[in-house]
Amino acid sequence: MALRWSRRSAWIWALAGLAGLVGAAILHAWVPASGPEGSICFSRRVLDLPCPGCGLTRAFAHLAKGEWTAALAAHPLAPVLAIEFLLIWLAWGRAALRDLPFPRPVWVERAVLAHLAVLCALWVGRLSTGTLPW
Repeated sequence: MALRWSRRSAWIWALAGLAGLVGAAILHAWVPASGPEGSICFSRRVLDLPCPGCGLTRAFAHLAKGEWTAALAAHPLAPVLAIEFLLIWLAWGRAALRDLPFPRPVWVERAVLAHLAVLCALWVGRLSTGTLPW
C-alpha cells in the first residue's frame, strides 16, 4: 500500500518553498568574509581542515546574488545542488497537489549516498591539488 500526500503536506510544501525564498533573501544580503576566520564550518574553525561541504554556504550566497563564477570557485557542486533542490521541491509539490504516492525510500537512500560519494571525491581531489577555498 503506497503512502499518499494529504492537504496538510501541500501546506508543508508551500511553507518549505517560503522558507527557501527567505533563505535565498538572507543569502543575497549576506556578504561572506574572505578568509577562514569567518567560516561557520566546525571542521574548518576547530581543526583547520575544510570539510567536503566547505564553501557551500558561501557558494549559495554567491548564487543568490547571481555571481556564478564566484559560486563555482567556492564550491563547484553548488549550482548542481541548487538546481536539484529546486527540482526536488517542484516534484514534491506536484505529488502533494495531485495526491500522488511518496517516492520509494530505497531510491532516496541511493541518491543521498551517491551525493555523499561525489562530495567526498571532489573534496579529496581539491584537498590533493590545493584548490579548496581559503
